[in-house]
Amino acid sequence: MSRASPYLRFRHRLWSCWLLCFAAALPAVAVERETERQAFRRALAAIEHHRDWKAEAAQLGDYPLLPVLQARELTAQIAKLKPEALQAFVAQWPDTLPAVELHKAWLLDRAARKQWSDFLAVYVAGSDRELHCHALEARLSAGGTINWQEDLETLWNEERPLPAACDAALDWAIQNKLLDTAKLWQRIDRAVTAGKLAMIAPLAQRLPAAERPAANRLAAALRDPAPALKQAGTWPDDQRHRRAAVVALTRQARRDSSGAETSYALLGKHFNWSAAERGEIAAAFALYRATEFDADALKRLADLPPSAQTDATREWRVRVALAASDWTAALQALDALSEQQQKDEEWRYLRARVLRKLDRDGEAEPLLATLAGEANFYGFLAADWTDQPYAICLADLASDRKAEQQLLDRYGLARAFEWRALGEGREARREWDYTLGRLTTEQRRLAADLAYREGWYDRAVFALSKGDELRYYEQRFPLAREPQVRRASHATGLDPAWTYAIIRAESAWIEDARSSADAYGLMQLLPATAARVAKGAGIAYNRAEDLFHGDTNIALGTRYLSQMASRYNGAPWLASAAYNAGPGAVERWLAQRGQLEPDFFIASIPYKETREYVARVLAFSVIYDWRLHGKALAVAARLPRYGQDYSAPGHDTPRKPIVCPRTSANTAQTAPNATASAPGA
Repeated sequence: MSRASPYLRFRHRLWSCWLLCFAAALPAVAVERETERQAFRRALAAIEHHRDWKAEAAQLGDYPLLPVLQARELTAQIAKLKPEALQAFVAQWPDTLPAVELHKAWLLDRAARKQWSDFLAVYVAGSDRELHCHALEARLSAGGTINWQEDLETLWNEERPLPAACDAALDWAIQNKLLDTAKLWQRIDRAVTAGKLAMIAPLAQRLPAAERPAANRLAAALRDPAPALKQAGTWPDDQRHRRAAVVALTRQARRDSSGAETSYALLGKHFNWSAAERGEIAAAFALYRATEFDADALKRLADLPPSAQTDATREWRVRVALAASDWTAALQALDALSEQQQKDEEWRYLRARVLRKLDRDGEAEPLLATLAGEANFYGFLAADWTDQPYAICLADLASDRKAEQQLLDRYGLARAFEWRALGEGREARREWDYTLGRLTTEQRRLAADLAYREGWYDRAVFALSKGDELRYYEQRFPLAREPQVRRASHATGLDPAWTYAIIRAESAWIEDARSSADAYGLMQLLPATAARVAKGAGIAYNRAEDLFHGDTNIALGTRYLSQMASRYNGAPWLASAAYNAGPGAVERWLAQRGQLEPDFFIASIPYKETREYVARVLAFSVIYDWRLHGKALAVAARLPRYGQDYSAPGHDTPRKPIVCPRTSANTAQTAPNATASAPGA
């Protein structure tokens, strides 16, 4: 049976009903689909328990996940699987994820057992780094050679660790003078600059014995700078050991700037620092003094020699001056930004604000007028300062039923959607990501719209992320779970647009999202926080996985967000900062700089992640308010000064109109699915 035939039949029988809504057939299709899913689950369990699954196959003739079952059965037999059986499966299901993964598993098995002739008979060159290096070893085992430029240079220049499979090829390259000490040090230096600790140890092992200590000390400086600094006084005073000491000093400055300066003073008696090394160290000390807003931070940053300045030191010179309300120094710092930095919307906005503070409104107004035409946090703020409507240009993503059918029939999207229907989010995303990488731009957009219409919102959000695709606001800012979001928000005194913005910023609508910090679900709650909130609210909650249920997550998340808001008189911008960084951090910042105007306070937030998060949430609040009402509450209204009371907007709260400058400044942009667009709606 060809691959096209089962997909075509499946599409006509099932997907045409599911996606194109032939309502009369839906009940029968739903029953048949559920029967197939039950059979698939039974077959999958049979494979996992090494039982025959073929009894279920009669019900799965054109089920989209049939190749998954076949691939898993073959994977369980990988050691005995003949090349002909593998190639037959790949031919039956070409360009599919199950075939790609079975093919790789088979090759890795043959590589592990050094069956290189079998490996080479099946291997096809591609982008897989591990298989590429195994193929090089296979070639060498057959008496072949390696060409550095063609076979290894691209891998060598990447800023990530090489697979262990590359060891044989690298050893051969060293023995045959293709890889020398200079190349090893170049890669080590790149790893140090990028902070890629894991890259250094394997490289150090290939250095001559006399040079390994220097590489190991560079690794130690990256890994744990404080102990490295204690030992640095015993190191030789050569270029590589001075580099290790500089790395340790600059990294320690992040944790303890005063302690790092003490170590620097002591090491000055041992190392003969170059001017460049002194400049790098001074820049690090000034930068981390700045993030602590020390009294001498501004002077340190301003006094850095040009050769020692970086984008980070120039940026923080502005932030420290703003925190001190030193407008003249702030303008000087803004003038010192790099050309590329000065193009950024944040710095253009802050320049306009500083110029206004210096009574140079004539220079500020053109900057604000230009910014007001941009759909971002700073553009919305600029529109508020100049009493302009918000500029949001909506683009429609037109459907193409025939092209969508081809995506489902030929490109594997049917498998992605079916995994999702089975509740297997990880498998669904793997299929989706594999498929998306094979699509044209137009096909990718169609797939995103298809995912959006099927309620798989996070796939649409991530697929539409650049250029003009940012104008697909309906797909990128879905009004998902609207009744629940509205109820939960109103029950906790929150603005639904703000709740939506938090969800969008936290998880981008991935319901089973789990962060590296162990936060769960749509609103990214820590299990301990969720348990505490649930207990206080009388909401059923038993385990962390409960947070993967959208209803539970939103119910608890809105209550926690409301608790954050109550700490700051309801202010959304401060509560958003606390939601991201924790209330303890926000309390510290307010104690130091609470007198600042909100936009300047946001600019002074030490954590880059939190600064950008607050700006993103406030911008998303505008977009979601527009989507809900056809107009949007002014960002300025969401920025009460610290200590002032704030109440969530109501149905009758005045909102700003939305226009698209690309069409007509007087033509309102009505948001898709907005419940109303009349004044005051």
